[in-house]
Amino acid sequence: MPSEKTKYLHRPIPTISLADFDSRVDDITAELVEAAENVGFFCVVDHGISPQEVDDIFAQSARFFSLPDDTKARVPFSSANNAGWEKNSQVRPSTGAADKKESYQMQFGKNMEGKWLEDADIPGFQESSLKFMWHVQEVSEKLMLCLARGLGFPDDYFIKAHDVKRPESQTVARLLHYFETPKQQTNGEVWHRAGAHTDWDLLTLLFQKAGQSGLEICPGREVSTSFGHGDTWTKVTPDPSSNAIICNIGDLLMSWSDDRFKSTFHRVKAPCEPDDYYGERYSIAFFNQPCRDTLIQGPLKKYPLVTGEEFTRNAMMRNFNALEAKRLAQTEGLNKVGIEGGKMVAEVGA
Repeated sequence: MPSEKTKYLHRPIPTISLADFDSRVDDITAELVEAAENVGFFCVVDHGISPQEVDDIFAQSARFFSLPDDTKARVPFSSANNAGWEKNSQVRPSTGAADKKESYQMQFGKNMEGKWLEDADIPGFQESSLKFMWHVQEVSEKLMLCLARGLGFPDDYFIKAHDVKRPESQTVARLLHYFETPKQQTNGEVWHRAGAHTDWDLLTLLFQKAGQSGLEICPGREVSTSFGHGDTWTKVTPDPSSNAIICNIGDLLMSWSDDRFKSTFHRVKAPCEPDDYYGERYSIAFFNQPCRDTLIQGPLKKYPLVTGEEFTRNAMMRNFNALEAKRLAQTEGLNKVGIEGGKMVAEVGA
């Protein structure tokens, strides 16, 4: 386990209300731009998704993950369409080790062909999941309108680029289940939950269960292609009574804004200190990813024009190359002490 205590620093996480959206859109836009430029993370309240709806989707998530692994394995994760179930297979470049979790990635359209379990296995799950996803999409589009306006694009610019009704859609809703972490570990293994990373989408909306802490941010990254990050963290723990959605800027929006908006490193901490949360943890992430044929370039044209498909592929390759470099360094280190290095298998997902 880590020998040094985590270094923490209090950083305010902006809270932005979407109440009276149509009449307050300019004020909301100003608040979002301020948060995007200076923090990269913010909480959204008064968003129209009720606490009951959130509780219901977490109940559906628990139903899914409680199924036998043999059942869940009928819908295995596929990197070709970024959908399906995985367990202990996602390896982060920041850790070089698999996250101790399972996840199930869902999309709106044809990428889900063959990736839904039969209704007989989990009655009502698909219908309930899609209903929730559509509600989150509605919230996402309000935020996209403001972010587009803040960058000088037409109001519907990002909405059209992330049209989930089109077969080219790549937007993902991800159910996550982190396993309980043993408080006493004798073999020195670190139970990584989600190693430090950035998201490569436009904007992520995250739902957490009250009392299941662990999300932390670490601002300071210079560019969207760097894997470097500092060592001072800030806990993200919104007031449970606020029904807040935690949002963060992704690498795509950082690039699309010519690095004006910041994609911030974050993690779900590997529990290792007395006050950490060691129990099982559930969360739901909604990744707004562009349609494959969307053309992406910022107002200042700082980066070359790419399509949504190319941006996603480049992000996955960047992850893979960083992981390979990490694996090689670990293997070389082991070889120096006469131990043969093993090969890591990485899933590259959102």
